[in-house]
Amino acid sequence: MSEQRAIFVSGGASGIGRAIAELFAARGWFVGLGDIDSAGMAALAAMLPAGRVSTHQLDVRDRGAWERALAEFIAAAGRLDVLANNAGIPLGGALADNSPEEITRCLDINLKGALFGAQAAFPHLVHSAPGSCLLNTASAAGIWGTAGASVYSATKFGVRALTESLDGEWAEHGIAVRSLMPAFIDTPLLDHAPNVTSNERIRQRVLDAGLEITPVSDVAEAAWAAVHGERLHTPVGKTARRLAFASRWMPARLRRMSRASARPMGR
Repeated sequence: MSEQRAIFVSGGASGIGRAIAELFAARGWFVGLGDIDSAGMAALAAMLPAGRVSTHQLDVRDRGAWERALAEFIAAAGRLDVLANNAGIPLGGALADNSPEEITRCLDINLKGALFGAQAAFPHLVHSAPGSCLLNTASAAGIWGTAGASVYSATKFGVRALTESLDGEWAEHGIAVRSLMPAFIDTPLLDHAPNVTSNERIRQRVLDAGLEITPVSDVAEAAWAAVHGERLHTPVGKTARRLAFASRWMPARLRRMSRASARPMGR
């Protein structure tokens, strides 16, 4: 087995995945990028150290695609130490306004994709344990349900539950399981409309609400700390940390604030 540590990042062509890939590559790791965006992966790969990156076409909704991508990655890297189970999409708006197609796509990518990734990575992480890690990208929306983003929140609560479940299930194998819980991160996802009925960008809604947008580099550093640390869930950004504190110590107050400020994203 190769001695160089290796990380595979789903959704690695942009946003949080790209930032994680850049940071781990800069610190000497072999990096695999998995994404449906071939052009984005190629552009990023050209910027990373030669001989320490591979790219893999991956639709996380396809269990077979996970098997193929990870097999290709192992052939290139020789091992898998960390799976950054990161691919995801946003969905906002009142539940009544979300189409069945939008709901299905969000569930399939954010939750089913994370389950398939964990399942496919398991034998490879066992092989490199102890010291291997499953790193799931959850969200501050998995700390407290977000009004106007019920489907997205449900998927991220699911990712949180997956993390907690596998933390227990995989402990005997020496595999660490961790999650990141970022709030609003400065990535291209903020420039999407929350759903098909809205022309307003998520970024503008965040700014109008007076919330901060956290640099994506902060998430990459949090990913590094999570892989090398003991903390199960890592909130990233002031909003996420405040939400985690309030959900634990002031849940009734948080509920009142959530109901008072609720304006479904996309309206």
